[in-house]
Amino acid sequence: MNRWLRERVDAAYEQLLSREIDGVPTHVAVIQDGNRRYARRQGADATDGHRAGAETTERVLEWCQEVGVEELTLYAFSTENFDRPAEEREALYDLLCEKLREFADAERVHDNGVKIRALGAIDRLPERVREAVDYAEERTADYDRFVLNIALAYGGRSELLEAARGVATDVEAGEVDPEEIDVEAIERRLYDEPVRDVDLIIRTGGDERTSNFLPWHANGNEAAVFFCTPYWPEFSKPDFLRGIRTYEHRQESWRRTRARRALALLGAMSDPELAEARSIVDRFRDSLPTAEQPDEDELEGVDSSGPAAD
Repeated sequence: MNRWLRERVDAAYEQLLSREIDGVPTHVAVIQDGNRRYARRQGADATDGHRAGAETTERVLEWCQEVGVEELTLYAFSTENFDRPAEEREALYDLLCEKLREFADAERVHDNGVKIRALGAIDRLPERVREAVDYAEERTADYDRFVLNIALAYGGRSELLEAARGVATDVEAGEVDPEEIDVEAIERRLYDEPVRDVDLIIRTGGDERTSNFLPWHANGNEAAVFFCTPYWPEFSKPDFLRGIRTYEHRQESWRRTRARRALALLGAMSDPELAEARSIVDRFRDSLPTAEQPDEDELEGVDSSGPAAD
């Protein structure tokens, strides 16, 4: 297929996907995999792959804002990346410094009210990277229309372990009652500012695993996951839209499951539970296939035949 025809086909497919999308996730998290493999295939250095990937990052930020995503988290540097060769690490540090400062000064960031935040063990990074992080966070601290999280020196298990240690220390010191430990208590120890639950994880590069990424906010929320084969520098807008469509299908499946469970339990509940279950059916009835949707007479029959309250 020649280049002109390929571009026409891609444009038509992108328009089709855009028309199919009805709802969007609030928080998208991305594992940007494949930079080094992309560089090897091009006969280039790993640094060239990371720099090409940084250009994709800028495009994804724009796509998120176009469709209405409100928070984007990028897995830019994991704790495992400290094991890479020193030369590659130093080049990555330089690129992070450059891009953090470039983003913090970009007109589009300020025009769109983008708050930049770093997640992870930032104190493990070189001073120049920490200074770039501080610069980006301070320059965008007053914005709240869109949140861009950069996960640096990040490891999900380590994050949860530190939160658990903090809770245990406070309990031992008598500062926290074990009965008072709830979701909010853990989240306050994870980050200085709230991070929304993750609705969709995207991973490029062909691997089908989430690599210890945001376990509290993604797994706890049963986030949709979209795995795709393009390396991160090759990730395209149609790929991004396919990820959004995966999230929509996941939400539709969840709504159908909730409605079916509520219908199945309606006949075996007490009056207070019955009211709650009926409200679930009412909310999600339209997500069921037409043949499964109960009518009002059926629901009234369940109400009247349900067990009497004590």
